[in-house]
Amino acid sequence: MANPFPFSLVTPERTMVKCDATMVILRTGGGDIAFLAGHAPFIGNLEPCVMEVTAADGSLVRAAVHAGFVHVAHSVVRVLADIAELPDEIDVERARRALARAEEKLIGTNDASAEAALRRAHARLELAGVRDAVK
Repeated sequence: MANPFPFSLVTPERTMVKCDATMVILRTGGGDIAFLAGHAPFIGNLEPCVMEVTAADGSLVRAAVHAGFVHVAHSVVRVLADIAELPDEIDVERARRALARAEEKLIGTNDASAEAALRRAHARLELAGVRDAVK
């Protein structure tokens, strides 16, 4: 059994998840990364993704995180997210509309805000289990 470590997912509005975890997987500017007990100190920016937390009790917690930072020090993993959503908080139709708007805006352009909106919509739809819209 893997060693547990303290984990928290915090937004400006609330602490969304606080538990002992055995693994956290998320995406930073450098790519996907997994954190286990004893991970080296780390600070990284979050990219829109579905973060997965394996809790010490074996349960899996998933959340869509859209921007922020991950901080690891002294075997404590903290995710400080500007925006994060749990599966039951996803409005699938709204996410589909956001995806369509972002795709339309990206036709023939290289708009960074539309690309970010596209990544957020994909993360929301992936978390909601909508496979037909996730690329």
